[in-house]
Amino acid sequence: MTVVASAPGKVLMTGGYLILERPNAGLVLSTNARFYAIVKPIYEAVSPHRWTWAWIDVKLTSPQLCRESMYKMSLKNLTLQCVSSRELSNPFVEQAIQYTVATAHAVFADKSKKDVLCNLLLRGLDITILGSNDFYSYRNQIEAQGLPLTPESLASLPPFSAITSNVDGLNGEKFKPEVAKTGLGSSAAMTTAVVAALLQYLGVVNLPVPTNTLCQGKTGTEILDLVHVVAQSAHCIAQGKVGSGFDVSAAVYGSQRYVRFSPEVLSSAQVAVKGKPLQEVITDVIKGNWDHQKTKFSLPPLMNLLLGEPGTGGSSTPSMVGAVKKWQISEPQKAQDTWRRLTEGNSKLELQLSMLSKLAEEHWDTYKYVLNKCSEYKCGQWMKQAADPCGQAIVNALLRARDAVLDIRLHMRQMGEAAGVPIEPKSQTQLLDTTMNMEGVLLAGVPGAGGFDAIFAVTLGDSSRFVTKLWTSLGVLSLLVREDPHGVSLESGDPRAIEISSGISSIHIA
Repeated sequence: MTVVASAPGKVLMTGGYLILERPNAGLVLSTNARFYAIVKPIYEAVSPHRWTWAWIDVKLTSPQLCRESMYKMSLKNLTLQCVSSRELSNPFVEQAIQYTVATAHAVFADKSKKDVLCNLLLRGLDITILGSNDFYSYRNQIEAQGLPLTPESLASLPPFSAITSNVDGLNGEKFKPEVAKTGLGSSAAMTTAVVAALLQYLGVVNLPVPTNTLCQGKTGTEILDLVHVVAQSAHCIAQGKVGSGFDVSAAVYGSQRYVRFSPEVLSSAQVAVKGKPLQEVITDVIKGNWDHQKTKFSLPPLMNLLLGEPGTGGSSTPSMVGAVKKWQISEPQKAQDTWRRLTEGNSKLELQLSMLSKLAEEHWDTYKYVLNKCSEYKCGQWMKQAADPCGQAIVNALLRARDAVLDIRLHMRQMGEAAGVPIEPKSQTQLLDTTMNMEGVLLAGVPGAGGFDAIFAVTLGDSSRFVTKLWTSLGVLSLLVREDPHGVSLESGDPRAIEISSGISSIHIA
């Protein structure tokens, strides 16, 4: 039996920094970039003597990094012990495995079910992880091949291409390998995919398939809630801190309006790290007061999400967050005022986007006409495309959304300057201003905590090509990422085989 599950990457459109504190909300979009986890047994059958074993075998393979790690897992306390080089370990997957197996033990109170679970575990766990190319930077490889920095060059790379990382410094000095990423939340998507695939493989859940990943109904909601709790716990413990969790929530549920959970809900998991057996605390974690809030949200129709990689180097989100927190303490009144202004801007943008979705639903023909017309012009000409009151309402909502984004960007820049960190560096400001002045561009900004990692834009109709052309001329690599509102799902097979077969079917012989 082989199980394949996938979870999407994310883009935090609004809520940077604020989302760390309740009850501030953030708008997070899930994407078509997905992480896949493939789970199957190592052994075809369980030999009689293996029932007496105290350890099970676990193999973790990451083809894109050409890595394979072997582990032994204790059947008594469900902890993993790496028996290959520690340089090959992956703490996010390790915690995902431990928390998921512990969850299966907690859920199955019935002896017959525990026997089935034990039989599955004794056959070993063979886990393969694969991330869509969009999670990683291939800019250097494209330039090394002499190709232009275009989406077409990026699309020409094989699916799940090898990832390069730096392992040597000056004079051959060794340091921790670093993989260049695009900021889509690879660790959250990877953790969620592994948790989901293992829960499915061990018979704990019945995951939704891609055609129904919104998972309607009570049963479906409970399934995703369990995946969320386990993935959130594993991810927080692996990263060594309790973050806001919006990236894991997006990986599980898809695009949404998100308010974080109270950090105290993971106190039991933090105790487990200090030595308390995992199986003693997992029930408390599962049944804890997970008070996060998620509301269905996605971009209005005929709007497109674009991401660009400027190639100016990444930024350290933890250090930037730390600097902002220090500033909050040192200048509480100024920080509180900035927080309030950012909250107002975020709320205004959310309101206008929700209004546009409603107008699209109630007046589709007019909405479609106005957005397609506006996609051909800069924002100063949009009002001329409205021929009636309904059209004017649509354009007014578009313009108010732009104004809200400009306000958000202004206060984010001011916060960065006060805290001494480049939340929207000058180079990014120039690029974003130029982008927002293009035909059909609704808004542009730096996602999440900001910095040099990436930029995003939301365009109308078919105007994305204008932005892509501009970005290429400015040395910005347009990624292939688009919004996909669906969360975690059960896949029909190995994505590598699917990618190959789809590529073959697209070839036409003249």
